[in-house]
Amino acid sequence: MTSFFQRLAERRRFGMRPGLDTITRLVERLGHPERELAVIHIAGTNGKGAVAALCESVLRAAGYPVARYTSPHLVRVHERYLLNGTPVEDAMLEAAAREVEEAVLALEAQPDAPETTFFECLTAVAFVLFRQAGIRLAMLETGLGGRLDATNIVMPLVSVITRIGLDHCDWLGDTVEQIAAEKAGIIKPGRPVVCAAMPDEARAVIAAAAARQSARCIDAADAVSVAVSRSTLAGQTLKISTQERTLPPIHVPLAGAFQIENVCAAVAALETAATCGLALPDTAFVAGLSSVCWPGRFQLAATDPDVIVDGAHNPDGARAVRQALKSCKVKAPVALIAGFCGDKDALAHLRILAPAVKCAWGVATSNPRSLSADQTAGLLRMAGIDTVASAPGVREALDAARAWARANNGVVLVCGSLFLAGDALVALGAYPWPIAHRDDNELLKA
Repeated sequence: MTSFFQRLAERRRFGMRPGLDTITRLVERLGHPERELAVIHIAGTNGKGAVAALCESVLRAAGYPVARYTSPHLVRVHERYLLNGTPVEDAMLEAAAREVEEAVLALEAQPDAPETTFFECLTAVAFVLFRQAGIRLAMLETGLGGRLDATNIVMPLVSVITRIGLDHCDWLGDTVEQIAAEKAGIIKPGRPVVCAAMPDEARAVIAAAAARQSARCIDAADAVSVAVSRSTLAGQTLKISTQERTLPPIHVPLAGAFQIENVCAAVAALETAATCGLALPDTAFVAGLSSVCWPGRFQLAATDPDVIVDGAHNPDGARAVRQALKSCKVKAPVALIAGFCGDKDALAHLRILAPAVKCAWGVATSNPRSLSADQTAGLLRMAGIDTVASAPGVREALDAARAWARANNGVVLVCGSLFLAGDALVALGAYPWPIAHRDDNELLKA
C-alpha cells in the first residue's frame, strides 16, 4: 500500500484544480459508486466535521450502517474513511486504492486527459470503499468550497452549510459573500439545505441560491432550540427541542459554545433526512449525541494540568476558541503552543488569541508546508505576546508548557493546525485510534 500512497502523494504537484469533469469521468469508469449512496453533504468554513460526526453517531445509534468521509486527517489517512465509526482497515483500503488507481491510469491513458488530482483520487477511494463495505448511507464533507469540489457529484438527501468565514481566499474569494456562493454550490434542485449560524450576508446568498434551485432552506437556529445547563472542558449538557421532539438533557462530549450551532445543524439535518424515510427515535438522538467522537476540536486531551487541543487554523476558528475558553469559564492563565501551515493567516489568528495568553511556544508541525518554529515564534511576538520561545518539537513544547502551567496554576492550549492537533494527541496518548503504519500517512499530510 505504501507504493500507492507514494504515487498518490506525488499527485500534489498537479495542485488543486477545482472542477467536476475529471472526477465525473473517473467515477463513470468505476461504475458510479456514488449513485448507490444516500448522502448528507456538508460544506462550510468551520464545523463541517463536527456536523458529520454528530449525524453519523445518531444514525449509528438508530441501527443504520453508516460511512463518513472527511478531510484532512489528524494522524492516519484511515481517519478520512470511517465505517460504522471505525477507521477503515488496511486490507479494505488497499483493495479500494488498487481499484481506483487502475481506473485513474486507464483514464489518463486517453488522449488529452487531465491528470487526476490528489483529492479527486482520495474522494474516488471513498466511493469505492463504501460500495465494497455495502454501506449505503454516508456523511460527505467537502474538501474545498463546494461548487467545484470533487464530492459535489452526489445527489444528497440533504445538504448542510455550516458557519462561513474567510479561509482559502485565493481559491474561493475574499469576501464572505463570494465564499458563501461557492459553498452554496452543493445545493441541488429540489433537495433541502440546512443553514447553520453565519453572518447575515452569507445567509442571504445561500437563501437566494436555494430559491434558484427550488430547494427548501432550513435555518437550523429556527428549527432547533438548544439550552445549555452545564458547560465544562469535558463537554456540555444540553436540552434540545424541535417541532418533532423534546429530548431529555444530554451530555454531549464536545466543549465550546461554537459546538452548539453544530449540534443545531446536525439535528436539523437529521430531522430533514427523516422526512425521506429514516427512522430516528428519541433514543437514537440521546445515545448518538452523548457518544460522539470528534478529536482535536477544543478537546480536553490531558489533565494536571489541563491541556486543550484544537485544530482551529483561521481567524474565525480562533474567535471560536476564545469564545469557548469563556463559555467553559477558563480563568486560569493560558500557555499556548502554536504551529501553522504557511498558507494560513497565522498573524490574524494569533492576534485574536493573544489577549488570553500569558506565554507561548512556537513549533513546526509534521506538515511539509509548516512554518518553522522560529517563524511562528516571531509571529507570536508580533501578535503582542511577550513571553515567547521556540521548541524543537511538539513533545518538547508540551513538556515546557505543562511545567509552566503546573507552576502557575494555568492551562495549556495547543492551536493553529489540524496537523499540530494530531501530533499533540499522539504525544499525549489521547489519539483515539491505532497509529500503526503511520509511515504511509506521513506522505498524505495535505
